[in-house]
Amino acid sequence: MAFNTLVSVCFLYACFLFAVAFWAEKRAERGRLGWLRSPLVYTLSLSVYCTAWTFYGAVGYAARSGLEFATIYIGPTLVMVGWWWILRKLVRIGRTHKITSVADLISSRYGKSTALGVIVTLFAVIGTTPYIALQLQSVTQAFGVFASAAPEGFGRVDSEATGLYVAGGLALFTILFGTRNLDANERHHGVVIAIALEAVVKLVALLGVGIFTVWGVAGGFGDVMGRIEASGFATLDLMPSRMIGLTFLAAAAFLTLPRMFQVLVVENADERHLYTAAWAFPLYVMLMSLFVLPIAVVGLQHFGAGANPDMFVLTLPLDFDRNALAMLSFLGGFSSATSMVIVAAIALSTMVSNHIVLPVWLSLTRDEGDRLREPGDLRALVLMARRLSILGVLALGYLYFQLSGGSGALAAIGLVSFSGVAQVLPAMLGGIFWRGATRTGALAGLVAGFAIWAYTLFLPSFGEGAVMGAQMLAQGPFGITALRPQALFGLAGIDPVVHAVIWSMLVNTGLFVAVSLVSFPDPIERMQGAQFVNVFDHSTAARSDVADGIAAEDLLVLSQRILGPVSAQDLFQRAAAAQGNAGYLPDPTRDFLAELERELAGSVGAATAHAMLAQITGGTVVSVEDLMAVAGETAQIMEYSAQLEAKSAELARTARALRQANEKLTLLSIQKDGFLSQISHELRTPMTSIRAFSEILREGDIEAAARARYAGIIHTEAQRLTRLLDDLLDLSVLESGTVRLNWGRCNLHDVIERAVQAALGGERATGVTVQRAAMSEHVALETDADRLAQVFINLVSNAAKYCNAPAATLRIATRKHVDAAGVDWIEVDFIDNGQGIAGADQAVIFEKFSRAGETVRAGGAGLGLAICREIMSNLGGTISYVPGQGGAAFRVALPRLRHDRGRR
Repeated sequence: MAFNTLVSVCFLYACFLFAVAFWAEKRAERGRLGWLRSPLVYTLSLSVYCTAWTFYGAVGYAARSGLEFATIYIGPTLVMVGWWWILRKLVRIGRTHKITSVADLISSRYGKSTALGVIVTLFAVIGTTPYIALQLQSVTQAFGVFASAAPEGFGRVDSEATGLYVAGGLALFTILFGTRNLDANERHHGVVIAIALEAVVKLVALLGVGIFTVWGVAGGFGDVMGRIEASGFATLDLMPSRMIGLTFLAAAAFLTLPRMFQVLVVENADERHLYTAAWAFPLYVMLMSLFVLPIAVVGLQHFGAGANPDMFVLTLPLDFDRNALAMLSFLGGFSSATSMVIVAAIALSTMVSNHIVLPVWLSLTRDEGDRLREPGDLRALVLMARRLSILGVLALGYLYFQLSGGSGALAAIGLVSFSGVAQVLPAMLGGIFWRGATRTGALAGLVAGFAIWAYTLFLPSFGEGAVMGAQMLAQGPFGITALRPQALFGLAGIDPVVHAVIWSMLVNTGLFVAVSLVSFPDPIERMQGAQFVNVFDHSTAARSDVADGIAAEDLLVLSQRILGPVSAQDLFQRAAAAQGNAGYLPDPTRDFLAELERELAGSVGAATAHAMLAQITGGTVVSVEDLMAVAGETAQIMEYSAQLEAKSAELARTARALRQANEKLTLLSIQKDGFLSQISHELRTPMTSIRAFSEILREGDIEAAARARYAGIIHTEAQRLTRLLDDLLDLSVLESGTVRLNWGRCNLHDVIERAVQAALGGERATGVTVQRAAMSEHVALETDADRLAQVFINLVSNAAKYCNAPAATLRIATRKHVDAAGVDWIEVDFIDNGQGIAGADQAVIFEKFSRAGETVRAGGAGLGLAICREIMSNLGGTISYVPGQGGAAFRVALPRLRHDRGRR
């Protein structure tokens, strides 16, 4: 087969994958997910575990070690079947906290620690580098097999150049579909579909080669079983310690490999897909392993012991002139390598951008007050960081491939990578099941375990003389035999991989537990620990306490720079509607800040999102309710520093409240003086008129018409005086709680209609247009209809008097809702299109000494809203001013049932 043909097939196959991924991305953008989110696609995406190691290297592994090859399949099978509850917990945590990577999981669990995120990211990059080199090596070896098998020969394949071309092509594909946009959920539908397709290709290819080997080369299943028995594989002595160690490694890697965490947790669209994957994925790996041993045995007998068993999957079809099958096998291996590199590069680039690039950017964009300055285009920054990270990750893989010479067995390189990423396992499992695990313990365990892995396995994997000399490997540094890399502290005579796993995991786990027991987590870490460990029981009940000193506009600007204008504005609009502020920015409540942080975490990671919001808000977004969730475990520990900080914060809040109260009292004092002046005027004016005209009437000798007119004035002023006195008495009775209410059933529509007619006497009479949704007003209430109508009349009258719009409009809107206690509530909004009420007056407009607006134009003594407040209090409801609605807006809320049964 000509070299050009081979390259053309690879190119066409890559273009086909590109087209499938592009189609899936466009379909997802239109919201037509459908089967893109099916459990079958999810299960097939997990096949990214089966890389070139399992496609090519498993046969070589079996040829060298017999049945030991099965450990790489048994490990993940045990996880899917026996550790299913761990997977379910990881997926639930990932969806709840918008986890974007394994580094994000560890960082978020341990107090959203930036340091832990950086460490896990660096370790993951180093640990995955040998695995990427493995994929490059497998592809270059495959090209070499075709080169040597060509009758005319197309020359020796330059492995370095081939590896470089493959790395460049994979980087291009990954950048195109892994960093096209910044998804708030970090899901890559196009990549997942491409991986699922490649899973089918490599399974069909391996089964095809296996069937050909058993029934095309050998004489059928019975003949193959006889060959296996004669070869001695069945009686080959297996080392129990190595079998157990390698099974553990495979299981640990299935949970901790960045690419596996990406498809297992991050790309999971539905937790229920795990039910299907729990049996379907073990079935998949069983089919992948079905013909491994037959291919290995037949290949060894056909080619002899000097052949490279890693390539039997290719060389057997080629040697029997089955070029089509050989090409399918090549595409299967190519699929295995490319799927691993693509997903690993996406996962690692996400970790690098979220936990290294963005934290550095944050440290450079703080002002003198340690607050976040005006952000730039964060989306462009993140995407560029990820694209450069993909290039860097593949460059490291290529560099390792060159330094290691590309001559090692594929399985050996894979085990080096497995044992490196497995160092994350203690911190991961301890974090999701042990609330006592601390950030300090995780740091100590990770650093120590990874250092021992690097010293005992990673650095020696480059070969003698590359990093460690032969003398150091044999005698230890400075001749200290106890520190020999592959016989640490005298533990000699065992497999190097098992040796490294024993020491690294022992030290890692031991330090993690010991340091966690003697250290104490901070409040955020305890909160995260409680939420992770109790993720199935954790309550996400809404909190309404508003965070002080935070501008919603700043939060929106930051969110748009990360999530994009459409997604950010949609999030803010939903939050505003939930708070009853539809059409305006939401209040920065603790609940909203927590939701916003989760959304941002989906794009930039939990630690970075937390740091960004902390810089904008000037602190953290942890509420008292959150801390109460973890208070039980520390009830007997005296946290002096935490208490002092809490006291300081409480004093600051108290001082702020006192300042606000003082400002309010000062304003009320001014309003009271104005009220006394106004009430004196209101009393004196009718009394003066009554006295003056009554004296005129006493003088007599007045015409009948004049007498009637003067008597009418006296009557009108007396009525005005009576109304004022009635208001004062009414307010006094309402405030004392001695008012008698006439409870009964009524229709809300009738009460509103009565109020509009009484206050306006018909819209044309006042020039005010009333907008109502009559159908929504037909609600049965149990209340005092007369008192409720009194409130409505006052609000409608105020709109008629104060609305200064050229075409005055009053909108009356009604809505129903049920509170957390299950009580039915009715809310009626009265919103005009005037200039509204000044912010300084909004806090005191319901006080009995307060008057807002022009007193001459308003008339009266300014007792109306104070009376309304007392009436609603007696009816079991509330009346409030709603700012930001474009004009004056008042909201009346009351339960549908009588207040002693329905009141909050």
